[in-house]
Amino acid sequence: MPRTLLLKNATLLLTMDPARREIPGGFVLIEDRCIRDLGPPERQPDGADEIIDLSGHLLMPGLVNTHHHMFQSLTRAVPAAQDALLFDWLRALYPIWSRITPEMIGVSTQLAMVELMLSGCTTSSDHLYLFPNGVRLEDQLEAAERIGLRFHAARGAMSVGESQGGLPPDSLTEAEPAILRDTRRVIEAFHDPTRFSMRRIVVAPCSPFSVSPGLMRDSAALARATGTRLHTHLAETDTDVAYSRQHFGMTPADYADSVGWLGPDVWHAHCVKLDPGGLAAFGRTGTGVAHCPCSNMRLASGIAPMRRMAAHGIAVGLGVDGSASNDGGDLLAEARQAMLLSRVLHDPADGALTGARDALELATLGGARVLGRDDIGALAPDMAADVIAFDLRRPAYAGALHDPVAALLFCAPQPVSLSIINGRVVVRDGVLATIELPVLTERHNALSRALLTN
Repeated sequence: MPRTLLLKNATLLLTMDPARREIPGGFVLIEDRCIRDLGPPERQPDGADEIIDLSGHLLMPGLVNTHHHMFQSLTRAVPAAQDALLFDWLRALYPIWSRITPEMIGVSTQLAMVELMLSGCTTSSDHLYLFPNGVRLEDQLEAAERIGLRFHAARGAMSVGESQGGLPPDSLTEAEPAILRDTRRVIEAFHDPTRFSMRRIVVAPCSPFSVSPGLMRDSAALARATGTRLHTHLAETDTDVAYSRQHFGMTPADYADSVGWLGPDVWHAHCVKLDPGGLAAFGRTGTGVAHCPCSNMRLASGIAPMRRMAAHGIAVGLGVDGSASNDGGDLLAEARQAMLLSRVLHDPADGALTGARDALELATLGGARVLGRDDIGALAPDMAADVIAFDLRRPAYAGALHDPVAALLFCAPQPVSLSIINGRVVVRDGVLATIELPVLTERHNALSRALLTN
């Protein structure tokens, strides 16, 4: 028989449904991995197999992370990279990353996912673009299955090294035929396109400065032949734009168009330096963007033109980006930063987000749209049972309970009290339920020390 779980008595139920309903005292009824009903307290069912009383909590859909590099949690705050801009930051870290092992990938993925989950994330993409020393995408997929996070694994790649005018060392590049073969292999073995899928594969050459135009074209063809999505970095910095103009004679957006990388099945990370023509092209083609404000600030890349993106109807989600360029993985904090950073811009063309609800929409529905999903990002019947709750009785929220939704973003970010992914309780009373966190953290720190001291 189906298992039912009733979440009841929430101080406020934030649905993010088409009507954007906010229901005081609301309930959510979950059956197996799907939401069956929700609404005001007078409609609350009498019972269920399990009942969780959420008095004093805000209940809402899980957050969606659209861009990350989880392996980088091993190399946070490396001294040589602390004050570097993007290209020099990469040059400082590439030699370290070249020593990464399969175990390091698995453990760092678990640690990064734990950090995301405790911040309210229930779905994440990750862009793994280097595969030294026997690393395979399976090292991440197995970690995600154990942790319980809904996962879009992006099979990245680098093929143009320093000897060919690219940025990465040759030792971290792969031959393009091998990249395409392995990408097809993991799609055929692991991609699940069904509704409520917990695992999808993304085709994701790393960046214009680390792969060839030929690989970009072939990757686009592979993705469209297999029904998978496309992801890469684009227009992140002025140096990035200069590279595109020097090597391809085009703006980043024009280059993306020339290799088949615009369309509703594509999303690009950053896009800080998209020009007016690029913004128009993204809007016209339905191409998405992963907005990563903390990383863009950390690397002094600039501020993405969010208001202009909205004016063009561009799909935008949030990404915490790499844990060595953020240097964290707190998605609620990323949403807060997106809201605050937009207010720094005084150009009326960019404007400020109108409030916390806009930032939370980026972190839920926006991320779902960017990842091509219509089963997550909101609470409604027949949506995935990805639900989180924040304890409003925490001192950080004191004095802000006249608007609990705004409290989540205007007050200091707090960890979730409850997280349910695909109908499974993964965080209960603020404690991770799927893995022993102290053991994981200790092993992660040991591997980080070994990586940086070899």
